[in-house]
Amino acid sequence: MKNPVIGVYVCHCGSNIGSVVNVPEVVEFAKGLPNVAVAREHKYMCSDPGQDVIKKDIKELGLNRVVVASCSPLMHEHTFRKACESAGLNPYYFQMANIREQVSWVTTDKVRATEKAKVVLVGAVNRVVEHDPLFVKSVPVTPATLVIGGGVAGIEAALQVAASHTQVHLVEKEPSLGGHMARFDKTFPTLDCAACILTPKMVQANTNPFIKVHAYSEVIEVSGYVGNFTVKIRHKASYVNNDKCTGCGVCITKCPERGIPAEFESGLGNRPVYVAPDAPQHGKKPKDTFGKRPAIYTPFAQAVPNKPVIDRDNCRYYTTGKCRVCEKMCEPGAIDFDQKDWIEEIQVGNIIVATGMKTFDPTPMKNLGYGRIPDVYTGLEFERICHSSGPTEGQILTWKKESPKAIAIVHCVGSRDDKHHRHCSRVCCMYSLKYAHLIKEKLHNCEVYEFYIDMRCFGKGYEEFYSRLLQEDVRFVRGRVAEVSDWGIYPEEKGRLVVRVEDTLAAQVRRIPVDMVILSTALEPAENADHLKHTLHMSCSSDLFYLERHPKLAPVSTATDGIYIAGACQGPKDIPDSVAQAGAAAAQAIGMIKRGVVEIEPTTAHIEESMCTGCQICIPLCPYTAIRRNEEKRIAYIEGALCKGCGTCVGACPSGAAQQWGFDDRQIYREIEGVLAAK
Repeated sequence: MKNPVIGVYVCHCGSNIGSVVNVPEVVEFAKGLPNVAVAREHKYMCSDPGQDVIKKDIKELGLNRVVVASCSPLMHEHTFRKACESAGLNPYYFQMANIREQVSWVTTDKVRATEKAKVVLVGAVNRVVEHDPLFVKSVPVTPATLVIGGGVAGIEAALQVAASHTQVHLVEKEPSLGGHMARFDKTFPTLDCAACILTPKMVQANTNPFIKVHAYSEVIEVSGYVGNFTVKIRHKASYVNNDKCTGCGVCITKCPERGIPAEFESGLGNRPVYVAPDAPQHGKKPKDTFGKRPAIYTPFAQAVPNKPVIDRDNCRYYTTGKCRVCEKMCEPGAIDFDQKDWIEEIQVGNIIVATGMKTFDPTPMKNLGYGRIPDVYTGLEFERICHSSGPTEGQILTWKKESPKAIAIVHCVGSRDDKHHRHCSRVCCMYSLKYAHLIKEKLHNCEVYEFYIDMRCFGKGYEEFYSRLLQEDVRFVRGRVAEVSDWGIYPEEKGRLVVRVEDTLAAQVRRIPVDMVILSTALEPAENADHLKHTLHMSCSSDLFYLERHPKLAPVSTATDGIYIAGACQGPKDIPDSVAQAGAAAAQAIGMIKRGVVEIEPTTAHIEESMCTGCQICIPLCPYTAIRRNEEKRIAYIEGALCKGCGTCVGACPSGAAQQWGFDDRQIYREIEGVLAAK
């Protein structure tokens, strides 16, 4: 090994370090350490002048090791490695001593802080002597991207990547693209028609030559590593041959089984049918088609792709062995009752996850009456009632098919609640205001009450929309609703719903009679979020939404290289934020593909074959599934491109066969010895 010639550089970091640590004293101390040829200080070592000092000393003084005492390696380790590399020194002959987060930010006594900084510095100087030259590996990138989720974020991400003439695989679990936005009537704050905005995007995605849409499909397995992922997609049997189907819809109109709750109607089909007291008690029961669909169906009129699927669980042919009406009526012969699920394997370079969210089910909140009182609806259910293509064709009617005289909108149902979700769902205030406007637009004389905790109108044009509603005779009551009941005490409450609430501005408990209640429910992770998390080896935050690498500096990246997140799967957000994040994720994917190669950090783990006993303890512990078993040699081996250098296997290996480049035993022990000797 070449005799170490070490340069030590201590940063003031403005006043972050310099106001607590006596930097000149630490520099003088460093000059007396073994193998240290030069020690200097600088106000900002990460600045260009600070880096130039390091480069100049490497060239003029022949430094072959560099130690910088400054902030966290997470911030600027890469910066200083690049500086060493540009001066001709292997970047892994660099070591960083953290005297900001680990010293100045946690120590108030200046004398003790200075002494601690010296201890940390000695450990770094001792360790850098044992560093070996390491080299970054490059692997080619497969020029294709997988987008999981066909909502507005997934569609936008797919279109942005495809705009670079790069192949995209867009996977959507439902029979059609569109996600939640396809169910909306209008969007806030501009009150644009949601379908008018979204449908062209859906068509563009389906007809784009660089996008292959895998509708009614799901990702079941992902293996490989950044730049080279192997993905298995299960295509669910639709029992309709899409190549033959013309989308004429005759099969749908002729299907005799028509009483199945339609998923697209957000649960409205599960409500009991209302029978008027004066209705005849003999003959057939009233036909219940409210929110229902046939056994063969397309989710909605503008579905893309506009091909029907057969619901096997409710199809009469599969349940009784009889029927096949759709097959008889299908002129092109597209019905295929023998169709099976099939698996497709594809290769992609990176993955964008845009699986969206679901709305909170308020059934457990018994005090609000949802599921017990027919005229208590969730926001998404009311969205379908209000929609011109919904079950009531846009008419706002109660369960009894009457026009309501008063409607209550309850905010924060399941949000900002320690018993359910502590997070704010961000969109609830705005879609509640949107409902109030739509009600006033259709029912001019209807009284509308907004029960809120705090109004949070954070986006562009949102506060202005709120101000507009204040002029539309909407009644705002500040307070959390305690109870919604279907019985009254006073004459004016008879036959109506009663909302009991503490009005915190008026300092009194109020009982307000209404005819309909809309619950503005929280947003929570999608149903398959946990399964997909394990499939893709991602992490979740405490609210179970997917966790980004850094909330500010890397909001669309994940801990797994090559996998990005966009839209409401990362946390509650509105449509503009989802679209913006989708564009950011697409930019990351395009950048990687256009580079053609991806660099793999060399500080990964490896197995010393002569020491491995084949115990296999390390294999299930690896969070990135990077460890395999060599059946011929009966030992473990590590796929370097998959390893992220977390060190789990190194700490768990009982024989010491698992080691990590840049963190081997001699380096760690020398650092510990330096720290103990300095004390």
